[in-house]
Amino acid sequence: MTPISPTKLDFHALNAMLNLPDDKGQIQFDADRMAARQYFLQHVNQNTVFFHSLEEKLDYLRTENFYEAEVLDAYSPSFVEAIFKAAFAKKFRFPTFLGAYKYYTAYTLKTRDGKRYLERFEDRVVMVALALARGDEKLAMRLMEEIIAGRFQPATPTFLNAGKRQRGELVSCFLLRLEDDMESIGRGINSALQLSKRGGGVALLLSNLRELGAPIKGIENQSSGVIPVMKLLEDGFSYANQLGARQGAGAVYLNAHHPDIMRFLDTKRENADEKIRIKTLSLGVVIPDITFELAKRNDDMYLFSPYDVERVYGKPFADISVTEHYKAMVDDPRIKKTKIKAREFFQTIAEIQFESGYPYILFEDTANRANPIAGRINMSNLCSEILQVNTPSVLDEDLGYKVIGNDISCNLGSLNIATVMDSGKLGESVETAIRALTAVSEMSAVNSVPSVRQGNDDSHAIGLGQMNLHGYLAREQIHYDSPAAVEFTSVYFAAVAYHCLRASCLVAQEKKQRFVGFDQSKYATGEYFDKYITRDWLPTSETVRALFEKNAMALPSRAEWEQLKQDVMAHGLYNRNLQAIPPTGSISYINNSTSSIHPIASRIEIRKEGKIGRVYYPAPFLNNENMAYYRDAYEIGPNAIIDVYAAATEHVDQGLSLTLFFPDTATTRDINRAQIYAWKKGVKTIYYIRLRQLALEGTEVKACVSCTL
Repeated sequence: MTPISPTKLDFHALNAMLNLPDDKGQIQFDADRMAARQYFLQHVNQNTVFFHSLEEKLDYLRTENFYEAEVLDAYSPSFVEAIFKAAFAKKFRFPTFLGAYKYYTAYTLKTRDGKRYLERFEDRVVMVALALARGDEKLAMRLMEEIIAGRFQPATPTFLNAGKRQRGELVSCFLLRLEDDMESIGRGINSALQLSKRGGGVALLLSNLRELGAPIKGIENQSSGVIPVMKLLEDGFSYANQLGARQGAGAVYLNAHHPDIMRFLDTKRENADEKIRIKTLSLGVVIPDITFELAKRNDDMYLFSPYDVERVYGKPFADISVTEHYKAMVDDPRIKKTKIKAREFFQTIAEIQFESGYPYILFEDTANRANPIAGRINMSNLCSEILQVNTPSVLDEDLGYKVIGNDISCNLGSLNIATVMDSGKLGESVETAIRALTAVSEMSAVNSVPSVRQGNDDSHAIGLGQMNLHGYLAREQIHYDSPAAVEFTSVYFAAVAYHCLRASCLVAQEKKQRFVGFDQSKYATGEYFDKYITRDWLPTSETVRALFEKNAMALPSRAEWEQLKQDVMAHGLYNRNLQAIPPTGSISYINNSTSSIHPIASRIEIRKEGKIGRVYYPAPFLNNENMAYYRDAYEIGPNAIIDVYAAATEHVDQGLSLTLFFPDTATTRDINRAQIYAWKKGVKTIYYIRLRQLALEGTEVKACVSCTL
């Protein structure tokens, strides 16, 4: 490789060299490592506020209201000094330019003019650990070590905000249901504003709203349906996002059998009328099993008036199983209905996904069959992995609460599969993560939205995620689309489920408290544990067995599962939900991981970053010798990705954020086939659909990586 003089090139130029092979046709990884180093020498070090001592720095940050004094005051000064020293002694270095760049642009504390840095990575890690440990020195030290070693990474809201005085919420996701009355819609829009302003993503359930033309107060053709509510929400979110540093995005979910469903989908068409076009909200469709059955038979699918369904059944449309009641509702003359072709419905979804990537899909019956908690799942969140039960609120005319229902909040964090496997101590990492996420749940009192506060207080729901699956498999020379990858995923996730439940049971014993509704759950009856005590979830192939034996990783036996079952039935669980697999954006770059558990989108990923244009990110552990193991998601194809996700889904109590990738030759039929395959394999949700986009003919640049993205 031609030697590069770092003095002649700035860090952006060095980082861009990842995109240009050298004269031997090899990727210039050294250039990126040099870019990370030069970023510190040329930029970070020059723009970091200098303090003579830790004491001076902390005093300044407290008195100037940058740090929460309460966080530091929970510990002795000697311990605070010890944990900062211990963190800096680890000599942490960002292995990639994008990791460092993301951290310093998006996470670290800056002066109020935004031009100078007040924290290094180690400072942020320590403040997060101190905030979440709430005075427990032992836990604070463990948490610091887990984060700095890269085994556990809290999600953006927690990592960004913990320990800061002027901050948003520590929680990632919020889900709100709307009822079919003006009070609920008004409250919902206000709540969405409040949550979005604090940096959380908000999803809203629209399935209960009466359709276009439904009667109001018995007078026909009065209702204007769901689209005006979507418009109100869109304007609300765009306003709220002017107020905070981290924008909260919005999503809306609608049941496939709602009469406005086709109009709802049309809002995302590129040529949609401006009166209905929705640009900034994400769309999600809730599809029950019956819809697939009707499409299989090439039958019509009936759409039912939520207004009539609620009058007949005495409960909102979203709380009814359409699959279970379909025939009865079709035959019931009291329920107004219209019909469309089931196959046309699926084709329309694929067409719109082709154009925009939306809508997300929730396979409603699959999610409910797998759900161990009493109640009904009828919506998901923005990234399609939070699947929890909700209950309606009843409001007064002044928007006060007669009955506070349960809306959902969930906080996330992810383990790096590679570094956890390297440590050989899965149980310790999981338990520390569960305790950290539980602390976020307990510290979150979203008083501006009482239904979310109630939901959080009752459930202490958390979502422990995983990332770097492809990076780990590739490093160990296992192809993502091989039987060994599926087997590893199954065994690994079964072990994670065990440790999650064990940790939550320990917390329940310590606090002498269970989540509300535990006694009605499949955990209380022991039914949840049946599949773990009737068969082994251990490696059967030599390849996978060797991965766990390498660092003496202990895996739970049937007897240990049986013991855990007895403990959980006796003592309960503190957290109603424990796992969810998020898409992990920025945190996977900081952590040097491949995103979530899906394959890489490209060996060298290209990100558009604000003012500076493009930034390049090499896949973790990639080098010029192991390229064969880094086939990208477009090459691997949707079926292999679904197989891996299905293996993980079995052990995850919420959802998994699944993006499907298709080559540029894909048709809408291919997308539909993948959806049917995912449904048959027991996957609960599908997030984005991505199509490979080739460079426009005639614009290709020879040997440039981007042209093949």
